[in-house]
Amino acid sequence: MQNKISIIGGNWRSRKISFEDGEGLRPTPVRVRETLFNWLQYDVLGSHCLDLYAGSGALSFEAASRGAKSVVQVENNPVACRNLKANALALGAEQIICVQSDVFRYLAGDAQAFNLVFIDPPFNLNLAAQTCQCLEDKGWLAPYTKIYVETESKDAVKQRPFQLENLPENWRLLKQKTAGEVMYHLFERTA
Repeated sequence: MQNKISIIGGNWRSRKISFEDGEGLRPTPVRVRETLFNWLQYDVLGSHCLDLYAGSGALSFEAASRGAKSVVQVENNPVACRNLKANALALGAEQIICVQSDVFRYLAGDAQAFNLVFIDPPFNLNLAAQTCQCLEDKGWLAPYTKIYVETESKDAVKQRPFQLENLPENWRLLKQKTAGEVMYHLFERTA
């Protein structure tokens, strides 16, 4: 099934991006994106952005629309990758590169320092903390990088351990909110 969501700000405001349903795919809701990009209002312009588990691309297209200099979308699902590439082409988004790869295979490659990172893995796989630690350990983060992490809310994971335990010690929580069954966090990496 084909779905559409609107970009909410920047050069492509109100433009629609399309995506197909897929297992674990849940685009970040509008009100969460609005809050996140209010938090990041001074950090997006000119940033080098990495979107892990890109899915629909809602976060990275929003960042590109608001002036990110470069965006790398990493997504394992081939259908989602085709949609990401088609949306980038339709928008004329030359600053966006989509890489079809498992996130950990991608992070095992040659590191480049990003200063804005989005991490929104499928909730049922419990990959958030492991992904965060891998970014830190493999050298993918510039000093003072802002890292957005989306997880299930604590209420939604009553029967499982909370997904964001054992994060890198040099990460400082800046903001955190809950919207329904989604909990979203903004961290800053200290030097």
